[in-house]
Amino acid sequence: MSLLFLDIDTQLDFLFPAGALYVPGAGRILDNLARLNRHAAARGVPLLSTTDAHTEDDPEFRSWPPHCIAGALGQRKPEATLVRGHAVLPANAIATVRAPQVIVEKRTFDCFTNPMLEPLLDELGITEAAVYGVVTEICVADAVRGLHRTGRRVTLVQDAVMCLDAAKARALEAEVTAAGGALTTASQLCD
Repeated sequence: MSLLFLDIDTQLDFLFPAGALYVPGAGRILDNLARLNRHAAARGVPLLSTTDAHTEDDPEFRSWPPHCIAGALGQRKPEATLVRGHAVLPANAIATVRAPQVIVEKRTFDCFTNPMLEPLLDELGITEAAVYGVVTEICVADAVRGLHRTGRRVTLVQDAVMCLDAAKARALEAEVTAAGGALTTASQLCD
């Protein structure tokens, strides 16, 4: 079994009150996000971090306020979540990249819209992913479902996710366990 750590959309626009699309309380999970990413890097566990990388006139802005515009401050990840030697896999990538942390850009909720994500998972031999980030019932849920769709087992790190709708977040937890996955904490995963 080959494990991946999958850090979903931990970007300034989502994590901090000044962000364009702040998720209330998201700053509280920052220490666990950083701990998980450092743990993966220290142990040689593949680490992928998704990021929104929207254009200024992105169609998503018909439903949500503008956020995470490519190159803007809010699109960045907090320094604490970055690993030395990280590389970016652009949303329109035509080849995979390898690095201690690969930042997978996307322009929609679903990280699997990056055409090189699934090939990268295949190249790495990933069979299981520990998933964390924001927002539980939106982008995290899409990542979980993509992993399930591609035959991979999911472990959801409960104290390293933040939701907008607690009922929908609980439904995702039930979906993970019903599919044979697990729920865990950062401490359990890193110890």
